[in-house]
Amino acid sequence: MPKETTKSTKRKAAEKAEKAPRGKGKKDPKAPKRALSAYMFFSQDWRERIKAENPDAGFGEIGKLLGAKWKELDDEEKKPYLDQAAADKARAEKEKDEYDGKKADSAGSGDGDDDDE
Repeated sequence: MPKETTKSTKRKAAEKAEKAPRGKGKKDPKAPKRALSAYMFFSQDWRERIKAENPDAGFGEIGKLLGAKWKELDDEEKKPYLDQAAADKARAEKEKDEYDGKKADSAGSGDGDDDDE
């Protein structure tokens, strides 16, 4: 016996068709890069070593090995990466403030015709 369609399923399909697709807005290529975490600095430093020690490991496996190695490190061994992350965070905040300032300046400078009316 064929399945009967109800008004509610037709309505839902129509509502879905009417909605505009929500996509991400385009990112400004001039926008500053986000700060890297201590783990990301560690990963950049150790990835080649892990790959050399495990030549048959795939991308996911290398990620797991990096995560395990990171967990093994004590606070003293993590300190250089934490320092790098703090410096990068300061850099990113400074660049973001400068970028936001320039963006606000360019957005605020119109053609000046609004005051003439």
